[in-house]
Amino acid sequence: MPTGPQEHLQGRLEDRRLLTGAGRYTDDIRAEGALQAAFLRAPYASARLTGLDCAAARALPGVVAVLTAAELEADGIGPYSVPLSVEGPDGRSYRETPRPLLVGERVRFLGEPLALVVAESRAAALDGVEAIEADLEPLPAAVGVLDPEAPAVWEEAPDNLAFHWRKGDWAALDAALAAAAHVARLDSRVSRVMANPMEPRAALVLPEAAGRTRLYASHQNAQALRQGVAAVLGLDPEVLQVVCPDVGGAFGMKSGPLREEVTLVWAARRLGRPLRWTAERTEAFLSDEAGRDVQVRAELGLDDAGGFTALRVSLLVDNGAYVSGRSLTPVWNIGGIAGVYATPLIGGEVISRFSNSVPTAPYRGAGRPDVTFAVEAVIDRAARALGRDPLELRRQNLVPAAAMPYQTPFLFNYDSGDFARNLRLAAERADYAGFPERRRQAEARGLLRGIGIANPIEVAGGPFGKPGPDFGEVAVDAEGRVTLRSGVMSCGQGLETALTALAAEALELPPEALRFVQGDTIEVPKGKGMGGSAAMTTGAPAVLAGVEAMLAQAREQAADLLEAAPADLEYAAGRFRIVGTDRSLGLGEVAAAAAARGAPLLGKGDFTPAAPTYPNGTHICEVEIDPETGLCRFVAYTGVEDIGRVLFPQLAGGQVQGGIAQGLGQALCEAVVLDPASGQLLSGSFMDYAMPRARDLPAYDCAFTEVPTALNPLGVKGVGEAGTVGALAAGMNAICDALASAGVAAFDMPATPQRVWAALRETERSRGPL
Repeated sequence: MPTGPQEHLQGRLEDRRLLTGAGRYTDDIRAEGALQAAFLRAPYASARLTGLDCAAARALPGVVAVLTAAELEADGIGPYSVPLSVEGPDGRSYRETPRPLLVGERVRFLGEPLALVVAESRAAALDGVEAIEADLEPLPAAVGVLDPEAPAVWEEAPDNLAFHWRKGDWAALDAALAAAAHVARLDSRVSRVMANPMEPRAALVLPEAAGRTRLYASHQNAQALRQGVAAVLGLDPEVLQVVCPDVGGAFGMKSGPLREEVTLVWAARRLGRPLRWTAERTEAFLSDEAGRDVQVRAELGLDDAGGFTALRVSLLVDNGAYVSGRSLTPVWNIGGIAGVYATPLIGGEVISRFSNSVPTAPYRGAGRPDVTFAVEAVIDRAARALGRDPLELRRQNLVPAAAMPYQTPFLFNYDSGDFARNLRLAAERADYAGFPERRRQAEARGLLRGIGIANPIEVAGGPFGKPGPDFGEVAVDAEGRVTLRSGVMSCGQGLETALTALAAEALELPPEALRFVQGDTIEVPKGKGMGGSAAMTTGAPAVLAGVEAMLAQAREQAADLLEAAPADLEYAAGRFRIVGTDRSLGLGEVAAAAAARGAPLLGKGDFTPAAPTYPNGTHICEVEIDPETGLCRFVAYTGVEDIGRVLFPQLAGGQVQGGIAQGLGQALCEAVVLDPASGQLLSGSFMDYAMPRARDLPAYDCAFTEVPTALNPLGVKGVGEAGTVGALAAGMNAICDALASAGVAAFDMPATPQRVWAALRETERSRGPL
């Protein structure tokens, strides 16, 4: 069992391979005679398809096939969806909606696939797409969720209500808020964004003998993808092998069975030919599931002394055109509205509505940034209205460390944490006390300076209420080579390094002696994949259980070979030795003997946590705004995180910093923009969808406090989403604080120069010059 942080690591094991062009991504895999696929996509957000004339496309040189909904129907392949079952507060039941692989009649969002062209080359496939004549009758589109008179996306839901979920005593909340000395209110939007991984979605399908098929895909959970594809196509999962090689980013978007990958498997099996598809970036904007898109409404009651008395949060979610189990992201993590505060009465609800847009689904943080923003932004509103220091108001209402474990009044049960220490350390490192002087200096330069605080808490290793298991296996061959197979899926986080180092330390071997295997359903038949900050909380204990199981088996085998009692053996650095003698056997020798007896030397480990963990922290951000241009510049950032034991400081710090970049990017500039009348995508490329650049982001001061959890043997809480959860709220609070100093009462993300400038000018018109 590892005893401390892995300070001996000099760098990530995978870095040299990835940075020198030796990575093996889906598009790198060669397949002799592979055909190319291209999708015909709907040019309208809402339309009725009345006909497809594919004759000209099928006659083009190089085109092998043009497949439509008619061929799917002929093969008995119907629509699919990840199951959903929600009971509303009024007893109404909500279920998933069917999503066809290729649209045969009703188009419900821009870019839905209407046909698949398969050709000998990419150029021929694109020519085939251009040659198809689609008869489409445009229909009125529902864009956004705030218009109660919007056209119905589904006839079965004339009110466009996808589902309604609620917890809490609404009558008691009404009474408590009515009795509160002060009530702060927030009505603000968390914008729709795209995951935009460096590697877009890609797939290569190889039909094999005896009806078997191999699918290479840029995905974050090979085992789940196999189950999903098999279920949609009516296949025995055993005939389908899914391999996820190196993956250049996923962020939750690549966790589900999306229609393109499923369609490609069907088409390749139908044609009996290898088939390849890699999304172009604009195609990704049209077909990747989006993130966030939530209208946040919060009410916070306070007593005369500033104590929190009641909190109610409503999340109005733009679900997009199809609802499924993947649409429950806001529900899974809404418990985070309890924050780190001792609020006695809390209630929350999720109202999810249909629109003619790409469905929303998990994206880094998966609902956690939304609810952290809700509670942290409404606290700032309260502090501003009461003339209170926002940090002191938070400090006054923190759950004390002595109260742990702490059952919140709303879902979550915190097992451990010291929230006051996080806040104190962050304030010291950020020189919070010196902010008024920094603001005065900025004003002297003609700039608005603001500071934002967020105390994020998240649920990790879940899902909440039913944490899932993970799997690890350690095998030794006759040459002494050790293979580590993990159900965890690394998509750039450095998990190959982390898990290998943990196993190597337990085996007392150098990390270079181990081979790491992931993302292959033949080599690793089960596992949780990547998501929910669960790699170290669930996957790592499973790996260590596999090490222990292998060593226990090896000890028995070695004792038999050395004609000694197992208790008389000591293990060190890959060898078993009879205590007090020079008689010993290496793991390779034991493995060779085990193989000769028909029993390979391997250990399998599983781990299921009893409950999720709750990483938490304090983030403090400062921003300067030029009121003449509206340009926002983040100038300082401090993040203090309690992720339990910090085993790999370098990797953990990198995860926090990457998450902060995504949170600040959304606050500053990222947004999917749709035409409000037609639903046409106005931000369909990186010329229109602004991604944060290095110059847009400050230097980060990141630190960790360690309050180990007892929910797993490593004492870790998870780190993958921590940065994003804190950064979105801290960044927006800083922006709103700066704007409030100029009289802007409310402002929604993103803080683009044009939007900031317009807000300042509107305030100037109503109040006079700044």
